[in-house]
Amino acid sequence: MKFRRSERLIDMTNFLLHHPRQLIPLTVFAERYRSAKSSISEDLAIIKEVFEERGIGTLQTVAGAAGGVKYQAFVSKDEARSFISELCETITDPARLLPGGYLYLTDILGDPMIVQKVGKMIAAAFIDKDIDVVMTIATKGIPLAYGVANYLNVPVVIVRNDNIVTEGSTVSINYVSGSTKRIQTMVLSKRSLSEGSKVLIIDDFMKAGGTINGMINLLEEFQAQLAGIAVLVEAEKAEERLVEDYLSLIKLSNVDLKQKQISVSEGNYFSKGNTSYS
Repeated sequence: MKFRRSERLIDMTNFLLHHPRQLIPLTVFAERYRSAKSSISEDLAIIKEVFEERGIGTLQTVAGAAGGVKYQAFVSKDEARSFISELCETITDPARLLPGGYLYLTDILGDPMIVQKVGKMIAAAFIDKDIDVVMTIATKGIPLAYGVANYLNVPVVIVRNDNIVTEGSTVSINYVSGSTKRIQTMVLSKRSLSEGSKVLIIDDFMKAGGTINGMINLLEEFQAQLAGIAVLVEAEKAEERLVEDYLSLIKLSNVDLKQKQISVSEGNYFSKGNTSYS
């Protein structure tokens, strides 16, 4: 069956979106659609133009016998700023206040559309980084980690606070929680992480950064490398920040339980992330 051009464009777009950061040789498309490589190249040029105009992503072309095309996630600056603004408005709802000054974020982390958008934004911010694995700690960071990993096309590694029989032998370390100053334990299966892996750490909320710092120390036990750190929300007023180089979408500046007010603002996303926006 020979595809019409309109059919090729639709199917090719779908194929690329489902294979982010994967180099696809032109011969794959030529054989898939029984078309000449010259026709495939013209189709890809159209897709690239639309992707970039609509803020969907970009296509990178690699020349040579071993070359091909690769889809990279991309978010326009206006789209990113609009999304963060909407998210800030959502988080400032007084109904989110919990005893002790904590915020209820479970509904946000359980919303597939929000998680997908956050994942794409974080992945786009690390577009130029070489990343093999996305790491997070159970449990609230898991949806975000999968959202990011989807666009980076890499596996997710989940650090836990206790052993699980089905994960086999593990490596464990003790770390000091930045907020409670308590000594806690984190555990990771030995099979989860290969030596030399480049790891992007993801978390939903960071106060002092004790948990993230613990994951960084855990990487050393596996002789893995830290590729970056990204969080959905950071607390601005942390007494002693244990992590310095990180990306955040939202900054929590104040929680007033008496007045039932939550003050948030844009994080450092636009100053720390990739700056090649349209």
